[in-house]
Amino acid sequence: MTLFMGSLQLGLIYGLLAIGVYIAFRILNIPDLTAEGSFTFGLAVSARLTLAGHPYIGILMAILAGAAAGCLTGLFQTKLRIHPVLAGILTMSGLYSVNLLIMGSSSNLSLIGADTVFKILIDTPTGLSKDTVKLLLPLAAVILVVLILAVFFKTQIGLCIRATGDNEDMVRASSINVDGTKILALAIGNGCIALSGALIAQYQGFADINSGVGIIVVGLASVIIGELLCKKMSVTAGLAAAVIGSIIYRIIIALALKYSPFPAYALKLVSACIVAVALSLPAIQAEMEFRKGVKHNAANH
Repeated sequence: MTLFMGSLQLGLIYGLLAIGVYIAFRILNIPDLTAEGSFTFGLAVSARLTLAGHPYIGILMAILAGAAAGCLTGLFQTKLRIHPVLAGILTMSGLYSVNLLIMGSSSNLSLIGADTVFKILIDTPTGLSKDTVKLLLPLAAVILVVLILAVFFKTQIGLCIRATGDNEDMVRASSINVDGTKILALAIGNGCIALSGALIAQYQGFADINSGVGIIVVGLASVIIGELLCKKMSVTAGLAAAVIGSIIYRIIIALALKYSPFPAYALKLVSACIVAVALSLPAIQAEMEFRKGVKHNAANH
């Protein structure tokens, strides 16, 4: 039960990361690697302001910090014509130094004894247990973000972002500011990713400069697992599926580490294997259907 509850809590928090990755990779159709930098950016900003006694402001500032990182990547892509992958790597690399600066040149910050949003709500006499609070807060954040984005992507500017991901040349020919839509979408996506980092810092009670290493794999795995559950879906369903995929991913990881011979340090390897298997499933299914068709034709002749 403890394993499931912990996986559910982390799955919801990392679900915000999955939403950010979904916006870039699926809606905008851009390979954005800024995630590793913006996740740690949000984590560092949240931790620093929490230590200063402002946990709620820390979360809000983390979102703005992540959005700023997304804007920078967008400017690299649109104004400087840098390849999307390289643009993300540049921002991610630069943010490493920025994050160290925010954390006071320390590789980690401890929030033990600090008033995090979780601690404040736990200490509030609501009658709710510690685990329940740690579940309900991320759940509320996920529901709020999904609802806001669901409404946003049905507005005119949201539809422009979706159209840009579907057919950029057509949108550009329609006199729509494609550069602006890309920058805005990347800002929103990385804002969600930074929010995930901000909540993780206050959830686990510390911030580590290496927390974002390989985090893009976690986001991709969550999105892919969610898509396996529902292949054809609307944007709203896609956002929800990404969160569900994140929860399933955390459960898979927890079970893999508990009941397999893999040590704890093999987490990234297990994650990479899950992503590789998930990514290869469409190709495997297509190959199986092709072979089945060939055999069927051969039998008819």
